[in-house]
Amino acid sequence: MANLKITLVKSTIGAVPKHKKTVEALGLKKTGRTVVLPDNAATRGMVKQVQHLVKVEEA
Repeated sequence: MANLKITLVKSTIGAVPKHKKTVEALGLKKTGRTVVLPDNAATRGMVKQVQHLVKVEEA
């Protein structure tokens, strides 16, 4: 199964509270940090919700 490399590229300051919680649930805390998560429907849904804050690459 493939993985997604997700990087937080924009700060969550001023973001909708629901988006802040989604970014935290993805495991991202600071701008510039990267996590590798499995490519599944749940991860894709969370990424789609905060696509304006993150950069996604296939790993």
